[in-house]
Amino acid sequence: MIPKPRTATSLARLASGWAAGGLGAVFILLGGWWFTGAVGVIVHMGLLEFFRMARFKGIRPAVRTTLVAVQLLLASTMGAASSSWHAGDGVGDVAAAVLPASGAVICGWLLLQPQTGTIADIAASIFGLFYLGFLPSHWIKLRALTDPSLAPRLTGTIAGLPWPWTSGLALTLLAVALIVATDIGSYGIGRRWGRRPLSPISPGKTIEGALGGLACAALVGGLGGLALGWRLGWLLGALLGVVVAVFAVVGDLTESMMKRDAGLKDSGDAIPGHGGILDRIDSYLFVPAVVYTLVTLVLPLSERF
Repeated sequence: MIPKPRTATSLARLASGWAAGGLGAVFILLGGWWFTGAVGVIVHMGLLEFFRMARFKGIRPAVRTTLVAVQLLLASTMGAASSSWHAGDGVGDVAAAVLPASGAVICGWLLLQPQTGTIADIAASIFGLFYLGFLPSHWIKLRALTDPSLAPRLTGTIAGLPWPWTSGLALTLLAVALIVATDIGSYGIGRRWGRRPLSPISPGKTIEGALGGLACAALVGGLGGLALGWRLGWLLGALLGVVVAVFAVVGDLTESMMKRDAGLKDSGDAIPGHGGILDRIDSYLFVPAVVYTLVTLVLPLSERF
């Protein structure tokens, strides 16, 4: 059988996908404020797409106020996590106060409009702050981790590069690898053996594909746990992979649910061949908070047994 030639659309999709992945890897390696700035640009564009979907439903969110609040949340998170700040300087308190204070400011802004905001306006604005502000801020917290006990086997510098192997870099790369493994496993297994739909929200996704994604993420997680030097690394890594796979699918289906409700096929057209920013980052939104919580709370507990 003669293979079909690649179309312009598929080539654009492939090229933009590789370019986005390459840029993402560079900013993860750079870390710090470079990484924070990259996250800020992505969530800004994602928020614009989210509010666009909300407007299709007749909702009037506090767009500018929420956009500013999200950037303040990301910057304060980086400020609190940065090694250049010291305990007791109050930056951590400021970072913790940004989320509730922003919620109050958003509500106040909607109250002052000529047409007073509705429950839907408030809900969309606050959810935007949570969905594309609070959740992505955990990528910054995860990348900024420096506790060597979280990745005991990875020390020193990256071969040929000036960046050190910190636990935050290793865990961020592992989290991204688990999401990619979930996507690849879901697509490969689902395309070959998928028969039963996973959810009416996204008919193209199947139960078989979801299980394939879980299996691939568990495998990559087990290998990652061993590479990082965790006690029972293969088991803890595999469990982390399963949890990440579940929340990656939840993130994907959540965005599909919102698009379906708004009557849209894609959230936007920012990335050639891929659709909008939200279409590409939906699986990456819930994951960092889960990974950060598990590695900073559960992992230390496991070392005691």
